[in-house]
Amino acid sequence: MTASFEAMKIMVIDDSNTIRRTAETLLSKAGCEVTTAVDGFDSLAKIADTEPDIIFVDIMMPRLDGYQTCALIKNNKQFKDTPVIMLSSKDGLFDKAKGRIVGADEYLTKPFSKNELFSVLEKFVANRESGEEITS
Repeated sequence: MTASFEAMKIMVIDDSNTIRRTAETLLSKAGCEVTTAVDGFDSLAKIADTEPDIIFVDIMMPRLDGYQTCALIKNNKQFKDTPVIMLSSKDGLFDKAKGRIVGADEYLTKPFSKNELFSVLEKFVANRESGEEITS
């Protein structure tokens, strides 16, 4: 790993307990501070409380799906520059395009490997350290 993930605050929003626990375990072992949420509604107050550096959000969730959650995050002045990575079991072009439209910065297909998860993080850490703006 080239980038350091120490003390990064990461939010993982997914209705799958397995995905949440897997991501939380991998990220915590890398030194990240991880907060999880079971759906978009659950995540909104937690995002305001924890102010994460990066947010991973599942697309298919009850109540408030990933697209709606991402749009709400990106339309909030305080969090509009927070990178949002969409998580989906579908690797379709339509899903990726729709994610971009609502402001997603990246797209990760489930199940993802530890390397895929960390390579996405490395991209954002490198950009943050260089002071570059990340644009869709």
